[in-house]
Amino acid sequence: MKKIAIVGAGTVIFCGEGIGVYAQKYLNDNYDFSENITFVDGGVLGFHLMSYYQEYDKVLILDTITMENDTAGSIYNLPAKELLGLGSYKQTAHEVEIVEMLEICSLLEKIADINIIGIIPSDITTVKIDLSQELKSSFSNFIETTLKQIESYGVTYCKKNSYKNLDEIIYDYAYPKAQRDMKELYNVNKTDNHIQ
Repeated sequence: MKKIAIVGAGTVIFCGEGIGVYAQKYLNDNYDFSENITFVDGGVLGFHLMSYYQEYDKVLILDTITMENDTAGSIYNLPAKELLGLGSYKQTAHEVEIVEMLEICSLLEKIADINIIGIIPSDITTVKIDLSQELKSSFSNFIETTLKQIESYGVTYCKKNSYKNLDEIIYDYAYPKAQRDMKELYNVNKTDNHIQ
């Protein structure tokens, strides 16, 4: 059985830069796969991601990508070797880390078959846990491109009975469970006090 990792790269606090993180979570929450796939929130792992490059057969990185003269929401599916030739890709700290890790791993004896599915963002500087309208509109195409790449690995998939949409995924990151529990408790207490 192949070892496959889906890595959502990026930082959710910088608006569009978090789309890869949201996408891996969306896939994990909404689909069952015929083979065991490891979903990785790669936003804070940095160089620890290198172990996935070495220990897995297939690694699929979901991320933003910078391409000159193209519009926000455009999607690219690139093998790692092609990515290494794109100097324009290195626009943010995590992008630099990913490319540097690929360069180091390319010198090693064993490295996974790595693909990057990248989407051009419109905003990666605003401090906000959300996505621009352009990226929200392109999100289903981003997921579809990812699923086609997973299919190319010989993996089949089906939708789960439960469904979590993109806005719910973003909300989960904006308000982690502990924070949501406190918010609900506050609202209950506020209601109780109002009744009294």
